[in-house]
Amino acid sequence: MTRVERQDGPLLLASMAEPVAWFCLRSQPRHEHIAARQLALMSDVEVFNPRIRFARPTRHGPVWVTESLFPNYLFARFDWRNALNKVHYSPGVSGIVHFGARWPIVPVPFIDELRKLVGDAGVHEISKDLAPGDKIRFAGGSFHGLEAVVTQVMPGQQRVAVLLDFLGQQSTVEVGMDSIVKHVPGR
Repeated sequence: MTRVERQDGPLLLASMAEPVAWFCLRSQPRHEHIAARQLALMSDVEVFNPRIRFARPTRHGPVWVTESLFPNYLFARFDWRNALNKVHYSPGVSGIVHFGARWPIVPVPFIDELRKLVGDAGVHEISKDLAPGDKIRFAGGSFHGLEAVVTQVMPGQQRVAVLLDFLGQQSTVEVGMDSIVKHVPGR
């Protein structure tokens, strides 16, 4: 690590041998796309904002949404010696992730694995196909927001049988696929 003096005190960064590295940036709340767009306009900065597309349950039924895979975070590759302040104060960027005086770099293999996951478009789509054992959420109707587990898929009828824990009892209910969404942990 190389010690670099700044006005606000000492700062540890990547070694001088590798000044260009991937860093994790914190965006302003729900502004990952704005930060990514602004950083992409800079010729000396490479941006990676992996996203996820999934069906979200609403009272009116499932709605497909695309969100950042890591809410409020994105990645940027740049030469910290020349672009640190420019990246740090870019619109939509809240800051560059650091731990005290340490500014960790993100390993290239991690970025490569994420790129494989999201593909060329940068978006990983959660399949709407269901299988026994999948967790689902009801979207709309009297069961809106409740979770259940798929026990049987009836593709010809566009229906599934789910095991629902309701009022302390487990019941099997047959529902249309248009009234449920696959559960996405943390969303």
